[in-house]
Amino acid sequence: MPRPKARSLLEREIEAINKFPDENPNPVLRVTPGGELRYANEASLPITRALRIAVGDRLPSELLARLRAHLTDTAAPPPEVPGEGGRTFRLTPVLIPEFEFVNVYGADITAERAIDKFPNQNPNPMLRLTRSGRMTYANPASALVRRALGAEVGDDLEPDLFGRVVAACDDPVDPTIEVAVEGTIYRLRVVSVYEFDSINLYGTDITAARQVERLNAENEALLLNILPRSIAERLRGGETVIADRFDDMAVLFADVVGFTALSSRLSPNEVVSLLNDVFTMCDRLADQFGLEKIKTVGDAYMVVGGLPDGDGIPRATHAADVAEMGLAMLDGLAALGRARGLPLALRVGMHVGPAVAGVIGLKKFIYDVWGDTVNTASRMESTGVPGRFQVTRETQARLGDRFELEPRGPVEVKGKGVIDTWFLVGRRARQARDVRPE
Repeated sequence: MPRPKARSLLEREIEAINKFPDENPNPVLRVTPGGELRYANEASLPITRALRIAVGDRLPSELLARLRAHLTDTAAPPPEVPGEGGRTFRLTPVLIPEFEFVNVYGADITAERAIDKFPNQNPNPMLRLTRSGRMTYANPASALVRRALGAEVGDDLEPDLFGRVVAACDDPVDPTIEVAVEGTIYRLRVVSVYEFDSINLYGTDITAARQVERLNAENEALLLNILPRSIAERLRGGETVIADRFDDMAVLFADVVGFTALSSRLSPNEVVSLLNDVFTMCDRLADQFGLEKIKTVGDAYMVVGGLPDGDGIPRATHAADVAEMGLAMLDGLAALGRARGLPLALRVGMHVGPAVAGVIGLKKFIYDVWGDTVNTASRMESTGVPGRFQVTRETQARLGDRFELEPRGPVEVKGKGVIDTWFLVGRRARQARDVRPE
């Protein structure tokens, strides 16, 4: 049997050329020297349809000229053409001189061009960085952002700033950073483009949003200066009438002894400055012990414990917390008097029991507390002794296991008759370590 004749290299090349793999996912075309399209595989349909040509048609003259230019000078860029569906293709021509035609190999560069050709007309800032932090692109709308970043195209970002970018890039919850310049605040969304080894920054002007947040925060702070947080939340929730009964509330009143006579010897500015120092000290202590300031009347200060917190739950230690605050107020005013060279002292009174609380008024509304517990606490202050903390029997029974109390004896109380009272002196030694830190 005769051996099959060996095929020449030329014959094998002809066979390879004549049998383009139609299953190839990349476009492949064949063009004659005169520009006639002789072959196009299925993957090239987005190109031929966009160019509105078919096998047997001549390529558009401009495209043909650019293909020939690249064949003549490989330094000339290969042409790029639009395809269907908004895609972009790069066409690289390869001359096959043995068969007098040109193979054209297409590559889908849509994603690449999306990276390389940011829409300069976009009104929002868009920038691109290398993985090492060098800025390689910035559209015109990013001028203020570049100023905030302290870098222009070709510059490296400052290391700490680039560290923030990298951290945001790796944050799955909030991949953003904020920068501010000339009164404008931008949020920059950080997007890693792994395919092109770059990091994109997409900016949004959030100045107005931040101003709204700041105003809301100021309004919230103002509201919380007037109302307890739990009450403020109920008002925001739509409640129009707020009145609550509390079976166990601790109420404290404090008054600066001899303030009326003292104020007559001071200038108006000195009076206001002194009261401001006194009440600022008291406000800080109320915050420290988790209590609610109710009001000031002249030089008197009222604070309560037992109101629900932001979660709607009263503190179990509210009576002890009020007691701690009263003791701290005595020490604080004495220190303030020494600092100012004035004979300052407080009378402090406290009572525990049921009370009613609610919001009253339409203008300059307040949250107030009423009931016999309030009246009794006020009487404990007014019948007290300068520099001492007077409490009722109910308070002594509540706090006696944790605080040192000294019997004062019976005191005539308006509307109550004669009642037994105690001076609260301080925490018991074994409880001292439990005092809240400042």
